[in-house]
Amino acid sequence: MNEKTYNVLFLCTGNSARSIMAECILNRDLSGKFKAFSAGSHPKGHIDPTVLSLLKKTNYPTESLRSKSWEEFAMPGAPELDFVFTVCDNAAGEVCPAWPGQPMTAHWGVPDPVGFKGSDVERAAFAAEVMRMLNNRISIFSALPIASLNRLSLQKHLDDIGKPRA
Repeated sequence: MNEKTYNVLFLCTGNSARSIMAECILNRDLSGKFKAFSAGSHPKGHIDPTVLSLLKKTNYPTESLRSKSWEEFAMPGAPELDFVFTVCDNAAGEVCPAWPGQPMTAHWGVPDPVGFKGSDVERAAFAAEVMRMLNNRISIFSALPIASLNRLSLQKHLDDIGKPRA
């Protein structure tokens, strides 16, 4: 029996760090069940060098990564999305385009490694911590029995994933 592949879009303002990391995590660790994409409301046009270095050091494929606009995913011919997750507070507050497929949405805000001030070593450690947070949330999400949950119950689970842990 073939399981559905769910299309997931991760959004951030610049699409240069957090959303890129989330795309990489979901595509590498759960390929087949999910197909992840990332985009930004105001893409920077490049991936943050600290984040790119971290992804390479942790053996994530980076060749096809690029910073892109969320408009690409609202155009005709774009993948039909099942889920859209904002990973930064700025993008969560913006008016998003109408996504094809009427995806479920949730906010999973995490700190911005690009805005972190510190030495190169401190910036790398902070980016790794943000990546760990995203990995944890994505692991919880991927373990959900999506097909057997009703829409309301699934939405509650998605929202809960993004809530800060004590």
